[in-house]
Amino acid sequence: MKLLNSIASTIAVAGLTIAFASTLAAQAPPAAGNVPANSAPAQRPSDAHKKAHKARPAQGTPTKPAAPVASKTAGQAPAATGHRDPFQSLLNVSKNAGANLPPGKAGLVIASIRVDGAIKSQSGMIAVVSNPEQRTYFVREGDRLYDGEVEKINLDGVVFRESTKDAFGKPVEREVTKRLYASAGEQQ
Repeated sequence: MKLLNSIASTIAVAGLTIAFASTLAAQAPPAAGNVPANSAPAQRPSDAHKKAHKARPAQGTPTKPAAPVASKTAGQAPAATGHRDPFQSLLNVSKNAGANLPPGKAGLVIASIRVDGAIKSQSGMIAVVSNPEQRTYFVREGDRLYDGEVEKINLDGVVFRESTKDAFGKPVEREVTKRLYASAGEQQ
């Protein structure tokens, strides 16, 4: 008798579960592949009017073009998720690459500039430097750059005082010398 009661209750629970699952499946929207071609979702007349009104721009107002779809390139984080690329090294990330730098001399990054010449004038030495975009700038001793300042200008090169932070966030200052004519084995 106990066995029959337990079997009957099990069958009843299974039947209710199947009925509940079929009810939920009927209420859920159909999958994209299962929608018949001639069926359209039912809309209230007020919703259709609102959608038609939003789709049509007002007279005399300019419409803005659709935003271009960003394609994912190597080394870029996916824009939609807002997460960084997990395979990109945190140590080798150049913090100023792609950043919006200020215009003029204040936007020059010491590691990326090239010394093109040095001139002796009445007011002191002037160095001719260029950035990676091939824009030329004239800097003097004491001029502030994005990540440092011009310390000393000679006829053969320029000495910069670079102010950066190490991997732990500790401020580090170092002297960087960029020569007009690089010697053998020296990077420009």
